[in-house]
Amino acid sequence: MMNPFNISKITARRFIMGKQGLWPGRRYQGVDGTSAALHKMDALQLDPLNVIARSQDIMMYGRVLDYRPADLYTVAYERREFFDYGGTLFLYPMSELPYWRLHMKRAREWKRLKTFREEHPETIKEVLAALRANGPMGNKDFKGNKKLINSYRGGKDTSVALYSLWITGEVMITRRDSFTRIYDLTERVSPPELNHSATEQEAEDFFARKSISFLGLMKEKRWRTVFSNYIQRKLDVKEADKRIAALHEQDLIVPISIEGSKDRWIALAQDLPLLEVLDSGKTPDAWQTLGPSTQDEITFVAPLEIVSARGRAKEVFDFEYIWEVYKPLSKRRWGYYVLPILYGDDLVARLDPKLDRKTMTLHIKGFWLEEDAPINDPAFADALGKGLARFAKFIEAKKVDIDAISPKKLRNHIQKFVGKM
Repeated sequence: MMNPFNISKITARRFIMGKQGLWPGRRYQGVDGTSAALHKMDALQLDPLNVIARSQDIMMYGRVLDYRPADLYTVAYERREFFDYGGTLFLYPMSELPYWRLHMKRAREWKRLKTFREEHPETIKEVLAALRANGPMGNKDFKGNKKLINSYRGGKDTSVALYSLWITGEVMITRRDSFTRIYDLTERVSPPELNHSATEQEAEDFFARKSISFLGLMKEKRWRTVFSNYIQRKLDVKEADKRIAALHEQDLIVPISIEGSKDRWIALAQDLPLLEVLDSGKTPDAWQTLGPSTQDEITFVAPLEIVSARGRAKEVFDFEYIWEVYKPLSKRRWGYYVLPILYGDDLVARLDPKLDRKTMTLHIKGFWLEEDAPINDPAFADALGKGLARFAKFIEAKKVDIDAISPKKLRNHIQKFVGKM
């Protein structure tokens, strides 16, 4: 095994964001750019909540210049380049479908779904027959034969049947009406050349690499858990160590040492040139922006953004972030739909936005600066004003209420940009 490649914490942060297409600024544009950004991301988590915009659209907005939610719909459901799947819902490249067949096959053994299929075989047959005869159908198109009290996947048997058939790969989501799932038989959704299964070995080898690729940099000790979730098979420590050693021997991964961290980290070997360029203080040529950089104009980081969700904000940015949307009001520290603010390569503030759709007014209900935020820097004030104005335009707001932003000097500066709408 080669000696670890030593990098600074700033290099690690820039690499994690840049590999995801979020830094140093938007480098994609249009429908084709939306597709390219999604491929670069490896996966996009989906969420139905639409307070100001859905989390997935905020994610794409931060990567694609002049992004429109319709572009995501086009590449996923019209061009069939991506498919949505999983208990935790993500959008994945359609080219990965043969590998996901292994996950789908093993999902048949999930206890709750296996029990349901054994107890409701006629419901499964009924749903498949209806789809075969009628074409695309949603949950509301089925009356259901039995109400289910203890199922969090639906209140009627046909709902759970649809979910079970989807998780096991027999049906796919062919489109969405708003965010409602519309299903069809897999052979009608999947491109014919991708409607097959990779071998078990091929699939496990693929997910061994994807586990690392999606995160960019990964603690070696975390790999076993992430990989196990992808392949739906538990690995013991001995097997995990053996597989990691094989990835090293095959020169597929490289060991990384990050300044200030005692953990062993790993990255894909193919990404080592990017890390070397970044650690020299330069930006990779492929990462040049099409519009303003995050230094010129802040961008808002989505709640489910992989670079900051699930504790990574603290790890990568020394920024405390918990999505409080599911917390009771009395237990919220900041607000319902708080978004971190990315300036340059750092998270420097957060705000709690809400869109009044009757008046199309974007209300900033709360605003909090980090202690190290460059509050007295006019360049930061400009970047904040420009970024807020762009975001307001993205969600089609006609007016922006920034009364909650302080200090007053900063608020007055921002008003110059949002007052022009």
